[in-house]
Amino acid sequence: MKKAALISALAFATAFSLPALAARKTVVLSVPTMNCPACPITVRAALEKVPGVEKVKATLEPPEALVTFDDAKTGTAQLMRATRDAGYPSSVRQGK
Repeated sequence: MKKAALISALAFATAFSLPALAARKTVVLSVPTMNCPACPITVRAALEKVPGVEKVKATLEPPEALVTFDDAKTGTAQLMRATRDAGYPSSVRQGK
């Protein structure tokens, strides 16, 4: 019985001490101030510098950026900060 209790205690401790697994997430950022052909290039470059960003597609029409990232390394606040710091304020696009 002692062995079973020890195994249960170890399983419980392990389950609650391991960090949650990272998840790949995708978000669409609306970037309304992108209005020239160079703008998406600048926005993409700024987002690609954020640690955890895996893929970026920035488009002029519509003016937005599709960003895939590791949510254990970054989040939407950091992504929006990156575009803002590059001169292009953004927000998370809500469903159409």
